[in-house]
Amino acid sequence: MTDTLEQYAKAREALIAEDRRLRRDSSREPSEDELKADKVVRDIRAAEAVSVWGAEHPDIPHPFPGMEFLTGKSIIVKTEIFKILSKMPKGGLLHAHLDATVDVKCLLSLAYKHPALHIRVPDAVNATSVHTVLPEFKAFPKQAYSEVHELSQSPMQWVQLSKARENFPAALGGAQGFDKWLTASMMINPSEAYGTHNTVAKIWQKFTNTFSVASCLTRYAPIFRDYVKEFLLTSIADGISYVEPRINFRHRFMDDADGNECVPHREWLVMFDEVLKEVKEDLQKQGREDEFIGAKIIYTTLRFITPEELTWYTEDCIALKKEFPHLIAGFDLVGNENELKPLIDYLEPLLQFRERQKEEGVEIPFLFHAGETFGDGTEADMNMYDAILLGTKRIGHGFSLVRHPRLMEICRERGIALEVCPISYVICTRLTSSMPMHPLPILFNNGVPVALCCDDPSIFGNMGLTFDFYQVLVSSEVTGLVQLAEVARDSIKYSMLEPEEKQRALESWERQWAKFVKNVVA
Repeated sequence: MTDTLEQYAKAREALIAEDRRLRRDSSREPSEDELKADKVVRDIRAAEAVSVWGAEHPDIPHPFPGMEFLTGKSIIVKTEIFKILSKMPKGGLLHAHLDATVDVKCLLSLAYKHPALHIRVPDAVNATSVHTVLPEFKAFPKQAYSEVHELSQSPMQWVQLSKARENFPAALGGAQGFDKWLTASMMINPSEAYGTHNTVAKIWQKFTNTFSVASCLTRYAPIFRDYVKEFLLTSIADGISYVEPRINFRHRFMDDADGNECVPHREWLVMFDEVLKEVKEDLQKQGREDEFIGAKIIYTTLRFITPEELTWYTEDCIALKKEFPHLIAGFDLVGNENELKPLIDYLEPLLQFRERQKEEGVEIPFLFHAGETFGDGTEADMNMYDAILLGTKRIGHGFSLVRHPRLMEICRERGIALEVCPISYVICTRLTSSMPMHPLPILFNNGVPVALCCDDPSIFGNMGLTFDFYQVLVSSEVTGLVQLAEVARDSIKYSMLEPEEKQRALESWERQWAKFVKNVVA
C-alpha cells in the first residue's frame, strides 16, 4: 500500500506540473528572494482571509476576498497585502481611457482655478433632481461672463462655476453639497452599480453619462495640460513605469481658454509631449529616472461613426503619426460593443488604412477592443475573430476569448496579449459578479499573455493599478507574487515601445523589482 500511495503522489505531482506548464510564469525560474517574498505574501494572504475577510463588518453583509470592489474597497485599503502591492513596480499600464484617469476631486480642483468656466443644467437642481440632473461646462471670454448667480434661478442658462458653487442651496449642502453633486455625476457609486443600475443597459447609460460630464472639463485646453501631468505623476506614484492611454479624438477640436472650439488634434499632442518631457526631466533631476520610461498614445474614435467618417480619422491618425512618431502607439475603436457597430462594419476603411500606412511609410498597429461581452456568437463576440484577422497586436478586454479554444491558441502562439481590466468588468460591463467568477485564471493557465489594466479608474475610484493587482492576487490560490511579476513583465514586453526602449524598460523594471522583493522579505 505504501508503494501505491507513493506512486499515486508522484503521478499527482507530475500531472499538476504538466497542467501548469502552459502558464506564462512556468518558463522562468524565480530567484531565492522572489520565492521568499512570494511565501511572505501567501502567508499574509492566508492569514487575512481569516482575520480580515472572515471578520464581522457591520456595513458589509457578505465579505470575501475578491468581492464586489465598490462594496469591499473600505476593507481592501486596510489590509497588509494592499500596502505591499502599493509599493510593487507594476510595469506598464496598457489600457486606460485618458478622460477617466485622474481622481474626480482633483479634476474639480483644476476646474475651480479657471474663472472662465461656466455651468448649466437642463432642469432645476433640487432635493428630488440632484441625483439625476447632469451638469454641462463651458468657458466664456471675460466680457461674456454670465450675470446669473444661481443654478436654481433659470435652468439652461450659464452660470459662472465659482458663483454656482458659492450660491448652491444650503438645503443641498452649500458649497460642499455642490462638490458632492458634481463628483457623483462623474463616478459610479455602490448603490448605482449594484442596485438602481442593475442591468447592462442601465449601467452603460450611467457610465456614458460620466464621460459626457467629465469630457467637458478634460477637453478644455487650460485644464488638459495639468490633467495629463496629474495622470502621469499619480501613475508613477503607484509604481507604473510606462503608460499607453487611449485618447478619444472624435471631437476634432478642443476648447481654448475663451471657450472657442478651435484647438486641433496636433496641439493636443504638443501639450501631451511637453508635459511628458517636463515630468521626465523632473524625475531625472531627482535621480528617479528608473521609475518612469515614458508614454505613448493610442488614437481612438467611437464605434457609432459611419465607415465613411472613419476614413477622416484614419487619415488624421496617419498625419499625427508622421509628425509625432514617438507618441502614436496604435489605433482603436471604442464604445459599447453590445450596442454599437461591430468591426466587420468598418472592414473596408480599416483595410484601406493599412494600405495608406504603407504608402505613407508609417506603421500604426491595431490595438482593438474586442469581446467585451458575455455573448457567444453575438456581433460583439464575433469582433474577436475580426480583430485577430485584421492583425491586432493586443486585444482590449477579450472577455469572451475563453469560449474560443482556437482563438486562445492563436493568442498564445502569436503573442497577442489581452488587456484585462478586472474591476471594470464587475462594475461597468457587468461581465462578472466578483473576481472569483472571473475567467482570468483560464487565460493564465492557458498561457495567454495578459496585462492587468484599470480602464476608467476615476469612475470607479480605483486609481492606478494596485486595486486591480489586489483583486487578482486574493482571488486565486495559484497566483502569487511570482505570477504577478510575470504579468508586470508582460505589460512591458507587449507594449508598443521600440525594441531598444523595451529592453531599457525591462532592465529598469528588474532593478526596481529586485529592491521590492528584498523589502518584502525584510
